[in-house]
Amino acid sequence: MAIDEQVVETSYGPVRGTDVAWQGGRVKAWKGIRYAAPPVGELRFRLPRPPRPWTEVADATGFGPACPQPSFPTMPLDLGAPQGDDCLTLNVWASSDTEPGDDKPVMVWLHGGAYVLGSASQPLYDGRRLVGGGDVVVVTVNYRLGALGFLDLSSFNTARRRFDSNAGLHDVLAALGWVRDNIAAFGGDPRRVTLFGESAGAGIVTTLLACPAAEGLFAAAIAQSSPATSVYDRDRARRVASSLLDKLAMAPSDADRLVDVPIPALLAASQRVFEEVPVRNPGTLAFVPIVDGDLLPDYPVKVAQQRRSHPVPLIIGTNRHEAALFRLMRSPLMPITPRALTSMFTQIAAEQPDLQLPTEEQIGSAYSRSRRRARSLSIATDVGFRMPSVWLAEGHSHVAPVYLYRFDYAAPLLKVLLVGAAHATELPYVWGNLGAPKDPTLKLGGARTAKAVSKRVRTRWLNFAAHAKPAGPPGEPDWPPYQQTDRSCLLIGRRDTVAHDVDAQIRAAWGSEMVSFR
Repeated sequence: MAIDEQVVETSYGPVRGTDVAWQGGRVKAWKGIRYAAPPVGELRFRLPRPPRPWTEVADATGFGPACPQPSFPTMPLDLGAPQGDDCLTLNVWASSDTEPGDDKPVMVWLHGGAYVLGSASQPLYDGRRLVGGGDVVVVTVNYRLGALGFLDLSSFNTARRRFDSNAGLHDVLAALGWVRDNIAAFGGDPRRVTLFGESAGAGIVTTLLACPAAEGLFAAAIAQSSPATSVYDRDRARRVASSLLDKLAMAPSDADRLVDVPIPALLAASQRVFEEVPVRNPGTLAFVPIVDGDLLPDYPVKVAQQRRSHPVPLIIGTNRHEAALFRLMRSPLMPITPRALTSMFTQIAAEQPDLQLPTEEQIGSAYSRSRRRARSLSIATDVGFRMPSVWLAEGHSHVAPVYLYRFDYAAPLLKVLLVGAAHATELPYVWGNLGAPKDPTLKLGGARTAKAVSKRVRTRWLNFAAHAKPAGPPGEPDWPPYQQTDRSCLLIGRRDTVAHDVDAQIRAAWGSEMVSFR
């Protein structure tokens, strides 16, 4: 056995990790640890099951397979691992001096990707810099994506075949259960788990805040750019499932045969559905969590506004120019043109005639300072991300401390590309991986300022995980919790500043009755 190998006994069997280099030193990593049985064959579209225990030391020096997913030329991703069905694995990162019983705070990461893309092995989520200081243990999680994780087939249950709803959410719950039962052996404290994620990963975070089954599995949460209102009912989910069956030339009565459909065919069909849904219904996604009345009893924002979300401290926020990324990629995922926005509002009015939609005058007042093109992007940003986050913050602040932020910083290259602080641009700052081989962020300079921004963000996130308060480095402003009396918001730019009621105009325009429109 090499001297840098690490063996840890888990509840299912022993795993051997490795030491990896970091800034002249080493950190420890265990990769590809199985937390659930392979979701294949009869377990496809079913809840995750415990893995079969093992006695021989399992190799945990390489990442497990990424969940099978389609390829989008406009959204290229380096998954860091080959794709495969046997994808329910996680990775643990810890500083080299971390030992069992250290009881360090734990941060569990959920990647984004519109619920159809991404993996825990993406180079962007390399945990070395977050754990290198020895303050936390980091866990990154794979969960099922797209049709495999978020296709609701429960309407087609028969005596021969049963399908489970929200399989991807259940995967995350299973991973959190693994963390609860095993993280102490890696030096983490199961009582101090912070669940954090971005985009779809943040959507899972805000959804689990409303799931009774998640109670006690995490003690704090961070939601970066959560599409918190992209949670649908069974009727919409059934239409998506029917569309997928149609793409596969299958009748609803043949749904039980889906477990035998080859992965490439399933991915091809789901990709067509994924691309068609936002064109037909602007502002909606094909594969998302659903209100199933079991795991998820109601819409997360509604649960928060009724003061029924889990009372854990929460950091929640968005990037200033979220929608600019989707314009750059020419993606239909967001309604970023006046025509698409008009279509979205028309459909909302038809589906929910009793809903009080904003008037043209209200919209015009809220976005009066924006040029026509920028106005559409601002509206898309607010409808898709900002207002759902504000609505959830308003409700959740009654049960636990909430820290609202807006990430405003953009490196020179992103300004030249006219994307600014677009969707996902905060990720290398949170992970400290600016300037990585495939990260072009600093190609036009700005490294010194960007690294200072990253240090502040990481310090606040780490302090929140450790102490439930997002204190910055010495000399940085205090970040007060969000309260309706002052509505504090941390603006993360070249410097951190605290502002009050920065969303006043858009909040006045959108009100609080839009929470169910998605």
